[in-house]
Amino acid sequence: MYVNLIALGQRVQRERHDAGLTLNRLAERSGVSVSMLSSVERGDKAPTVIVLDRIANGLGVSLSTLLVEDERVVVRRAADQDVVEEAGWRRTILSPVVPGVNFEWISSTLPPGCSPDSYPPYAPGSHEFIYVESGTVTLTIDDERTVELSEGDSIYLAADTTLRYANRTDSPCTYYVAALIMRPRARRSPHHAP
Repeated sequence: MYVNLIALGQRVQRERHDAGLTLNRLAERSGVSVSMLSSVERGDKAPTVIVLDRIANGLGVSLSTLLVEDERVVVRRAADQDVVEEAGWRRTILSPVVPGVNFEWISSTLPPGCSPDSYPPYAPGSHEFIYVESGTVTLTIDDERTVELSEGDSIYLAADTTLRYANRTDSPCTYYVAALIMRPRARRSPHHAP
């Protein structure tokens, strides 16, 4: 069984209508853009766990209300994966949305010389695991500690820290992040990708 995006979108739209909310009002209450909400309601886009949780909070319902509770297998097709590109830095959220589980598995590729802005911390109790498939990534933790990871290296981080990724080499770097999130990161400034 997999998440039926059309059925999910219909549930979100039904809950929004039942609450008497416009897309704009739900966007204000949830912190999710109108375009993303519209895409979710149409079944065009699979929201991440974080986005779906924000929508549920904005609607005043539980996450499980928006998802069928008895699904034991959730498939996320390649075409439904969220891909973000920022200054050549490509991130793909691989993990499906699972009710009650705030987990994300992300594949990232940093081009040579790329040093994006820092990520703010998650709530205490959050965890991140990073594995480098190829190349070298330099992590700066809380602007105090620097760790360089090369092909085959991995690291665990308590995710309540500020984190910066950088590729200071002349070759691309591909790495994976597995994150168990207690709640979303603080909002990033407008020039950041979601």
